[in-house]
Amino acid sequence: VQQISGMLTKLFQRVRLEKTGQVDPRAAELTLSLLAAMYDRSGTGYIKTRSAAAALIALSGDTLLAKYRAFFQFYAVPDGKVALITRSALRSLLTDLNQIPAIVGESCSLSCVEIATHSCFHGVLNSAIVEEKFLSWLRLEPAVLLWLPICYRLSVTEMVSHQARCR
Repeated sequence: VQQISGMLTKLFQRVRLEKTGQVDPRAAELTLSLLAAMYDRSGTGYIKTRSAAAALIALSGDTLLAKYRAFFQFYAVPDGKVALITRSALRSLLTDLNQIPAIVGESCSLSCVEIATHSCFHGVLNSAIVEEKFLSWLRLEPAVLLWLPICYRLSVTEMVSHQARCR
């Protein structure tokens, strides 16, 4: 938690310099509190860096494709010249991401994670998949992660500006 706190402080200090007046001075503290509520419910003082990174990626303002690629990079394992994501790594990713809607009482059961993992690996003979297979599965918007593209679309529509007058 202390390491993540330090990283968040540095991150938000940089952003505050780039976007003057747009970053709450308590952003690092509030983000850490959210991460602790999601990943350290028992108050051990320990949060997996990978879990925190997944949440920050999911909640970032980046495009869906960029988020999906970043998830792959954080959870994939190198296999020679290519990186692969295993079933267990996908389960970990989905479980970590499932903590985000769970914080507002909208979680799904572990069976949802298993169903999603099975659907991603459907027809795959190997124990791991390449990034392109992972991305094509995510583009199908699996139910366990349906909240992610919906939140992204909502955030994008907030930025839309119409030059029309209402009567």
